[in-house]
Formats: sequence, C-alpha cells, structure tokens
Amino acid sequence: MYQMNAKMHFRFVFALLVVSFNSDVLGKNLKYRIYEEQRVGSVIARLSEDVADVLVKLPNPSTVRFRAMQRGNSPLLVVNEDSGEISIGAKIDREQLCQKNLNCSIEFDVITLPTEHLQLFHIEVEVLDINDNSPQFSRPLIPIEISESAAVGTRIPLDSAFDPDVGENSLHTYSLSANDFFNIEVQTRTDGAKYAELIVVRELDRELKSSYELQLTASDMGVPQRSGSSILKISISDSNDNSPAFEQQSYIIQLLENSPIGTLLLDLNATDPDEGANGKIVYSFSSHVSPKIIETFKIDSERGHLTLFKPVDYEITKSYEIDVQAQDLGPNSIPAHCKIIIKVVDVNDNKPEININLMSPGKEEISYIFEGDPIDTFVALVRVQDKDSGLNGEIVCRLHGHGHFKLQKTYENNYLILTNATLDREKRSEYSLTVIAEDKGTPSLSTVKHFTVQINDINDNPPHFQRSRYEFAISENNSPGAYITTVTATDPDLGENGQVTYTILESFILGSSITTYVTIDPSNGAIYALRIFDHEEVSQITFVVEARDGGSPKQLVSNTTVVLTIIDENDNIPVVIGPALRNNTAEISIPKGAESGFHVTRIRAMDRDSGVNAELSCSIVAGNEENIFVIDPRSCDIHTNVSMESVPYTEWELSVVIQDKGNPQLHTKVLLKCMIFEYAESVTSTAMTSVSQASLDVSMIIIISLGAICAVLLVIMVLFATRCNREKKDTRSYNCRVAESTYQHHPKRPSRQIHKGDITLVPTVNGTLPIRSHHRPSPSSSPTLERGQMGSRQSHNSHQSLNSLVTISSNHVPENFSLELTHATPAVEQVSQLLSMLHQGQYQPRPSFRGNKYSRSYRYALQDMDKFSLKDSGRGDSEAGDSDYDLGRDSPIDRLLGEGFSDLFLTDGRIPAGVTCSFRGKNSQHSLSSNIRIRVSRMTPSQ
Repeated sequence: MYQMNAKMHFRFVFALLVVSFNSDVLGKNLKYRIYEEQRVGSVIARLSEDVADVLVKLPNPSTVRFRAMQRGNSPLLVVNEDSGEISIGAKIDREQLCQKNLNCSIEFDVITLPTEHLQLFHIEVEVLDINDNSPQFSRPLIPIEISESAAVGTRIPLDSAFDPDVGENSLHTYSLSANDFFNIEVQTRTDGAKYAELIVVRELDRELKSSYELQLTASDMGVPQRSGSSILKISISDSNDNSPAFEQQSYIIQLLENSPIGTLLLDLNATDPDEGANGKIVYSFSSHVSPKIIETFKIDSERGHLTLFKPVDYEITKSYEIDVQAQDLGPNSIPAHCKIIIKVVDVNDNKPEININLMSPGKEEISYIFEGDPIDTFVALVRVQDKDSGLNGEIVCRLHGHGHFKLQKTYENNYLILTNATLDREKRSEYSLTVIAEDKGTPSLSTVKHFTVQINDINDNPPHFQRSRYEFAISENNSPGAYITTVTATDPDLGENGQVTYTILESFILGSSITTYVTIDPSNGAIYALRIFDHEEVSQITFVVEARDGGSPKQLVSNTTVVLTIIDENDNIPVVIGPALRNNTAEISIPKGAESGFHVTRIRAMDRDSGVNAELSCSIVAGNEENIFVIDPRSCDIHTNVSMESVPYTEWELSVVIQDKGNPQLHTKVLLKCMIFEYAESVTSTAMTSVSQASLDVSMIIIISLGAICAVLLVIMVLFATRCNREKKDTRSYNCRVAESTYQHHPKRPSRQIHKGDITLVPTVNGTLPIRSHHRPSPSSSPTLERGQMGSRQSHNSHQSLNSLVTISSNHVPENFSLELTHATPAVEQVSQLLSMLHQGQYQPRPSFRGNKYSRSYRYALQDMDKFSLKDSGRGDSEAGDSDYDLGRDSPIDRLLGEGFSDLFLTDGRIPAGVTCSFRGKNSQHSLSSNIRIRVSRMTPSQ
C-alpha cells in the first residue's frame, strides 16, 4: 500500500508464479504484477523463496547466487545476486514504457551461479496502470461554425481528448454544459478511442443568438476520477442550402506495410448539387485528426486523392482511422464528413533479432570458459525475436561452428549454449560460433550473429622432457663454470602454468652433494660445471634434473636423468712402485755368477689414467751402451744379456724411462744402480729364473706374516688369562699389604684408624726370609721351624731377597723416611711406635694424580722379584687404570712374603733378627692409602 498525490490509495503486488517444467527446459517462468510509479528500491519479489522448490534440489542451495541477464545500462528492475530480491531500480512510467498498449510488462532472464548447476528463470513483471493522468484536449478553445439552417440532428465531430492511461483510468466519457440547443453523443473509434459529436437538438436562429460558448468535459473512471475540459465556441452563420455528400459514410482499406510512398489509397468523391462556388468541393482532414495522421497520409484538396506520405509499420501501428470532410465554397457551407479506416497488413519485412548474453561483462562477442570444464557448462544465453506476426514471426534458431557446443531451447525464443564435450586448450584455444535465426515467412528472412569462445588455460600439463635419460661427455680438467649442455622441458600451458623452472635434485657423490659438482640455470636448463672434474676421482656423474612449472594451485613436475661421463685425459705421469726408490734411484744387486738371461729386476709402475693413457712401456735410455742388459718394453722386466763373469765392470747406472701412450705422452725416468756382489756358488740362469718365478709376491708375504703374528699373540693372551684366573682363586694371604685409596673420602671406602689387627709380623731365622712355593703348607705344620728344617726349604731366591730393599710404596713416602727394626726392639714396642707415627700424622701420604685419576703404585725393590709380578702395563708400578689392578686382589709378592713371615714368627712375641712387616689401614686424616718404606736390616744373633 502506497500513498501518492496526497490521496490514499492502495497498490497491490500480485505474484503469479507460472511454472512450466519440461524435460528439455532448464528454466521456470515467474510472473509478477506491480503498479507504476512505485518508489525506487521497493522490493517486488524474493526469488530465493519463490523458487525454493528448485533450489532445494541443488547440491548446496545456500551458496546459490542470482544474476539478471538484462539489456540496457540502467535497468528498471534490479536483482540482488545474493538474496535474489527483485527491486525497482528506476522510476517506471507505464505510459512512457508501453504507451497505450493494454499489456505492458518487463521481461528478463535470471540465471543461477555457479554455472555448474545452472538454472534459468524467466521473469515477467506486468506493470499495472494507475490513474495518474487527466484527459486533455489539444486546444483549450474549439471554434465551430454552424449555419442557422442546420437541420435538427446535424452532427459535428468534436476534438477528442487524450488520456495516456489505459483501462478504467483512460478516457471514458464526455459531458457538455447545460443548454437548450446542443447535445453531445460519445462515439468509439475502431482503435478504442472515444470522441464526442455535437448534435443540434433545436433549430437555430442566428438573429436570436449568433454564438454559444459551452464547456466540453472529458473524464475517466479512475479512482480518484480525473477530467479535462475545453471551451466550444459555436458561431451561427447564414445557411447554404445544400451540403456536399460522400458516396459512402465510411471506407475500409487494406494497406501493406511495405507499400511505397505515394501509393494511392482512396479516391474520394463527394457531390454538391449547388452551382458555382456553392457547388465546388474542397477535401481536407477534419480538424480533430491527430498530427500522426497528417504526417503519414496526404489528401488532394481538389481531387480527393488520399495517398501515403510516410511508410507505415505494422509492428508500430496496426490501423489508422481518418476523418475527412468535404466542404463547398459557398457561404454558410456545411461540410460533409467521411470516415476512412486503414488496416495495415503485415508483411515479412523484419529480420529476426539475436541477442547474446555472455558471462563476461564488458567484452562483447567473447565468452570465456576453462578447459577441462564438464559437459553442459554454460557458455551463453541467446534470445531471438521477430517483430512480424504469424508465420513471419515464428523463428527457427540454429548453432553452427563446432560439434563441441550445442544449442538447447529453454522456453519460447530463449536458448542456452552449452558445451557438448570437455575442451582442451592445448588442442584448440578458440572457437568461432555462429547463431542463425530464420523466420518462417515468405520469403524467409534470417539473421546471423558471430561470437567467439576462448578457452582459458588451467595447469593440466606437466613439463615434458624429450628423453627420460640424457648422456653427455666432458673432458676432465675443465675450468670451473664451464658450460656442459642444456636440457629443456616443454609445457604447452600458458603463462605461469607453462613457465618451467629447472633444479637438480639432491644426491651425493663420494660423500659430497651433487650441487658441488654441477649447477643448472633455473630459467633455461643450461648445466654448468662447478669444479674441475678428475676422471681418476670419479668417472661418471649421474643426477636427476627436475622441471617444475609455476602453475596454481598445484605445480606439476617431471624428471629426467642426466649421465655425465668424464673423459680421461693424459694428465698423470707413470708412478714407479717397485723396486723401492729413493730420490728416483734404486739399488739392484746382481750376483757375480749371473748368466745371460738372469732376471735382474722388474720395474712395476702404475698410471692413474685409463685406456691408452695408462698403457705403459719401458726403455733403457742411458747406461746400457754395451747392451749388457735388455728390458721387455711391456712387462718392464730387466734381464742380463751377457754373463756377469765376463763383464769387467762391477757397477752400472741404468736410466730407464717409463712412458704412457697418451697424447701428449708422459713419462717417468728412474735410475737403477746395478752392483755385482760375490756369490759362492755359481748361479745358473735356469736356477735363477726358477727362483724368481717361485718367489712370493711381497704383499702375500706381508699378509702371511701379519696372520702369524696375530696367532702368536692370541695364544699368549689365552695363556696369560689362564694363569691369572688360577692365581685369583688362590686363598693364601699376603705377607705384606699396602692399603691405598684412589681418592679422598671415597663413598665405598670410608677412612678408619689402623689397628694392631691390621699388622702381621713375620719372623726370620738367621736373617733369612723363607720363600715358600705357591702351595700352602698343611694346617698341621708348626709355625716355628728348626733351622735345619727351614734350611731345606730355603732357596737361593729367598737368600737374595733378605739383602734387598723392600719398598712398599716409593711414590707417596718421603725419601728420607726410614724405619729400622731390630730384634733389640720388642715386637709390641716396634708396632706401637709404627702405629703412633701413623696416628700422629707424621707420615702424610702424597697422592699421585695422573690425568683425570688418582693412581697408586707398588714398587718392590727386591732384587730378582719382578718375576713374581703379573703386570701387563709395561711399567714397574701398578695403576688403578691397569687391567691387572684390582683393589680386592692380593699380589704374588704379598702372598709369598706373608707365608715366609708367618713361618718365622716366634711364639714368644719377639721379632727375630730381621723383620719385615706389612699392614693394612688408612690414615685417619686421609682416605688415600698410606704407604711407608721399611728397611729390613740383616742382623746376626750376636748383634
């Protein structure tokens, strides 16, 4: 409901949805009705609601967008792409849009996006008329002259009013202001227009009243009702007795719309019985005819010929109604009126019109689609129309150009151009299509319209190498940066999709990255060397080149393998490996009795090159002028050519050249000093040759020697391990123990005071230390033995040990510290003295730090006692890091000394002449082992 012109009235929007479904039609017709003059922006309809039944069948209806396919820069109706709302985009004036046509509508098409699920809706909006125009006369004053002799009932046509509205809002009736002499009667023309005729209802008398002014009002039936008026100024004149008369009151003429200008339409003939001027007739159009008739037709005023003055068009105006009058030249003449109806006959004079709506706005006659799009992809919307009627307006539409596209009719004269196959831009990038529209008239008329379909590229082709494997060669000793070759991949895609970039995939050669050997230009695939190649280091380089395009969203790649062979050059001189050289000189001894053919030596040489560059030959170039020696150029074996006994010389200096067969040839020169030495037995050539042939290869001798050495070492290690294991299981106690700790406050070896129980005193007999065998005596043996019995057990080694200095530790005790123990000192007192010194700290152990560990060592200064040591460290002391060191093990020296001291210890508690002692204990102030040096003095009983 809208308010207009300060008067309330309602406008209703009628939505009439006319749905037509067909298996060949992809669309739906939607019809709406609106009143004209609605404000801009008013919403007419919502497509998302009206076509919900169609959208719900789509895969994702919430993402559907709408696009109007309209012509013109400023459409009267606009469609919101997201919501599908149809609203008024500009002021709609029905009279301006459709003039007097009863059916006035705005038609356009709407398609859905995306086009993969294209739906087409035909929108027809009927514009309804409102009564916004009043009837109007062309002249505000209409002069009329009537003879007083006009008979009652005389009719005079009046100017008609014009109302651009239609229907009930258009001109409906005329009215005349009240009077006694005149009345009006409303008439309707063939085109529906209404006009009024003035009728004389009473006889006129000019002498009574010579003029009349009456108001003629034209009104419509609209709400509110509107009207317009004009003044009739009627003048009464003297009469002319007879008026002209037409043969017929009306004529109907059929006029072909293609009739040429000047065509005679009608020859009017009116008669007047009067004579003279009163009988001479003049023809003219009535005063109320429209200007359009005056512009289109022409009447000859004297002869009454009605001719065509301007071409007519059936599509614009289908009929004309002309009022013609004939009037004599006499006074007070009364004109005669005649009505001529001209019906325009349609001919096939209009070609069909083709309108192509593409998806690419702003680019006429070019449509863009992507390669690889599926079949039935939307390309364009085609609408054809023909202004002719009947068969002349029926159109047949065809599509020419290529079988990859098809034309599908939707409804009436609307068609869709769809793809009929999947397109490949690399095969064909552009298609020229032709739409032909032809009517069914006689003769038929046709229209041809061309447009272009361009295929947009997608990244669907990877780069392509001509070969999957390339093999090239380059000579060694090239310069860094040297150009090697170029590998090229082609990509038929466009732009970045076809722009190829080259890289070398990571690999390793002899532990080095391939990128340290070669590089590639990423833009053109040119391969360059990054280093000097050496055939002897690597003879062939294999790597993979990757070609990658710049496509989006996914880049495509392809690979090829490049095999680069390094061609050998003669860049290495022969190297002599035998005989041994010193300053390129070797000394060769030849026995005096060597016969002719004696094998002197063989020159063994090698060349790091390959092929002919490594084929060596030898020759003697100097020192063999007398041909005493001959050399095999291939094997480089040198033999005597004569018997050495017959040669007066004893020394020769042979200059031998070893050269390869490369280009240029490289050589090495060695000097062989051959000397004759005396040999008792004559050496025959045959014997020497056999000895030479039977000699083992030097490398084989070295291998055999190493194997024998390893076997001997393995046997020694097994024997040593067996002995150590047996001694470890021996349960006899040591005779002297030095207790040590490798570091201060060791958590597993807490410090404690030294007690008497830690000391073992061993007596000796006559100053000798009995050394027992490794077998412990039976428990029944007496701890005190007679001298004779003891003497039978004593050995030469034990006698020597009493004259030795027993050192329990030489690393940690001051050098000037010495304790003399004799039999003059009681045993208990001696022990107490020793313990007191330890307790008072007079003896301070000195730890020995080696590297990252504290080490302790035992040094026994007993002469000839090293044979009891099982150490394998190679030094005279035992370290905590040595394999033979064990904190919980007793050494053989401690065990043997302990056995001797136990046998010599006296039962009365005295220490005999000559005592050694061992003690276990730790200094109370240090957790490191306390080591003391005790000198054992040999004393006789007399002392």
